[in-house]
Amino acid sequence: MSNDLIQTNTAKLTAAFASALVVAETQIHDDLAYNSIKEWDSTAHMLLIAELENAFNLMLDTDDIIDMSSVGKAKTILAKYGVAF
Repeated sequence: MSNDLIQTNTAKLTAAFASALVVAETQIHDDLAYNSIKEWDSTAHMLLIAELENAFNLMLDTDDIIDMSSVGKAKTILAKYGVAF
């Protein structure tokens, strides 16, 4: 796996989180968790799912949407769909 692809995927993930949560990209890190900031509520979570599905051109299943509790967990879930980080 090329470092360029991994960097691109990380950048897409960061941009998707920042856009959906309306926060600075500098606030996005693996430990950032659902409901740990006021911006990441249930409404923003659904926007986030849509952003991630669009960014990586995939459809997440319901269990994965529910399990996506942090940025780090999002990376683990997206890896199941062939996205490398």
